[in-house]
Amino acid sequence: MRKDLLKKHFSHLDYGVIALALLLTGAGLIFIYSATQSAESVRKIAVQALAAVLGIGLMLALSFVDYRVYKSYATHIYIASLAVLIFVLIFGSGREETGANSWIRFGGIGIQPSELIKIAFAVVFAYKLSAAKEAGKLNDIKEVLKLTAFYAGITGLVILQNDTGTALVFTFMFAAMFFVAGISMKYVLSALGTACLLLPLSWLVMAPYQRNRIMVFFNPELDPTGAGYQVLQSKIAIGSGELLGRGYLNGPQNQLSLLPEKETDFIFGVIGEEFGFLGCAIVVILLFLLVLRVFGISKTAKDDAGSLICVGLGA
Repeated sequence: MRKDLLKKHFSHLDYGVIALALLLTGAGLIFIYSATQSAESVRKIAVQALAAVLGIGLMLALSFVDYRVYKSYATHIYIASLAVLIFVLIFGSGREETGANSWIRFGGIGIQPSELIKIAFAVVFAYKLSAAKEAGKLNDIKEVLKLTAFYAGITGLVILQNDTGTALVFTFMFAAMFFVAGISMKYVLSALGTACLLLPLSWLVMAPYQRNRIMVFFNPELDPTGAGYQVLQSKIAIGSGELLGRGYLNGPQNQLSLLPEKETDFIFGVIGEEFGFLGCAIVVILLFLLVLRVFGISKTAKDDAGSLICVGLGA
């Protein structure tokens, strides 16, 4: 009987998503191994390999959990997410290295809780939206404000950590899920108009380093030895890889440690230098296919909540 249940369970899994996730995870380990060779350290690749094993184990374990059970715990998950973000805001680290106080460190291992809260947000917000939709209140102004406040609670704490990039991810998730749920275009246009009006004010209240990052994003040459250094070195690395790359473990920008944060934020520079345009294109296509498959699953989900969870995670 148990074998029959397992067989039925595994027959319902989406092996396209699993294959893409495992393929990208394996590729990531290969790239990180190359990026950490110049440091003569196996700790980073060992930590990443351990994380991959734990991730695969959790993926298999959670595949046995019906996502509909989370509906009963949605409020608890949201409160726990807020509590974790407040804890990180008070006791977190990372400001010295990245400017964002968004990490919890255990010995030499760092965890960024906001990455896990992205998943929690997608699940809980999906149930909030589906409940409003079922009640016919999705476009009621009071309900829209309540749902926006729900999003703002999470995102506000992330912004206080100075993690603007992650806050933008939450914003895109929020917008994509709201749009797919069926929010009225009058709210969409109002939000876009408000954002345009607030942009000048946002610029005035930004910290100098935040303004500098934006300016350098458009023109790295403005600060070639400071904020623009990473981008310029990454462009050199990718450009030098040309079509087919310089070969695995043979990228000078990578192996001579001229590219900062090469095993994390700027791993794409390593891919471009050692595997060329072709390697970059393959990685981007695989990521695109993974996201596309997740959005595809959203269309076949059994209910609105399941569909919106997929939209949130894909976003």
